Amino acid sequence: MLVFATSDKGGTGRSVTSCNIAYRLCLGGRNVAYVDFDFGSPTAGALFEISAVERGVPKDRKPGGVHRYLLGRSGTAARVDVGSATDRIELRRIGSRAGRLVLLPGDEGGAEFLSLDNAVVQRCTELLVALEQEFKVVVVDLSAGRSAALEIALRATAMPQLRRRTVRWLIFHRWTRQHILAAAGLVRGPHGLLDTGSACGHNREELLGSIRYVRTARAAADSYRTAERPAQAAWLQEQNAALTRLASANHLGATAVLGETPIEPVLQWREQVVLDTDVNAKIANEETAAAYAELARRLVDNATWERL
Repeated sequence: MLVFATSDKGGTGRSVTSCNIAYRLCLGGRNVAYVDFDFGSPTAGALFEISAVERGVPKDRKPGGVHRYLLGRSGTAARVDVGSATDRIELRRIGSRAGRLVLLPGDEGGAEFLSLDNAVVQRCTELLVALEQEFKVVVVDLSAGRSAALEIALRATAMPQLRRRTVRWLIFHRWTRQHILAAAGLVRGPHGLLDTGSACGHNREELLGSIRYVRTARAAADSYRTAERPAQAAWLQEQNAALTRLASANHLGATAVLGETPIEPVLQWREQVVLDTDVNAKIANEETAAAYAELARRLVDNATWERL
């Protein structure tokens, strides 16, 4: 299974959430590859706390990262076993029943592609085919917006070698008016995912059926109860109801949502993988770990992806 994570705007928590989903899939016994396609900001290594590649693969190191591989400057893409390379001791103790978690980092100082050619798409296709055959789930973190990374992914997955593979697209957004409208535009707007995918050769309806939304850092439904004043509580309730209506009107309603994550104080201070040890130590909230586990479960549950 290939899973592409994207968002229209930065600051959605896309990368930290997709890293946590990958970790939870691994805990469940699946071998998982995490591919950093965020070419302008390749910091997945920092989320997994691997200091050697926290900004991507250094320029003088071989093999190169994903960026150099796609450009043909490196014959292979570097791989890092998270459990062996992480600086975080607790993350090394992943357990005997867990699967492998392998990071394919980007390149330090990498940048968005200014132009695409068939050679880049072909190398991407070859990489994804190889990873899909080796790993149960391949999570690809794309750059935000209508990026070159998104177009490369759409063109590659339309190739004959990948056309029959299971491919899923996760669109991340915050629970605000601006982010809801932006996420809807990224999928259904001009030059969005559906338009670009159709131009690349995808069936529009099939592509739409492979898309789900993830609402990040959403306040609890009853958070208005903690408001300091009655007027504030009423306003918060009104805004939540308005956002729910806006999401439904823009095709981001409940049936299109994979799940959501709560506001987590730990992640506001430190973007990281939330471990069960963090919950047991009363550092992270249990609801956060449960949300990541549920996202991972629903991601690989075929019933979640049945067309309504």
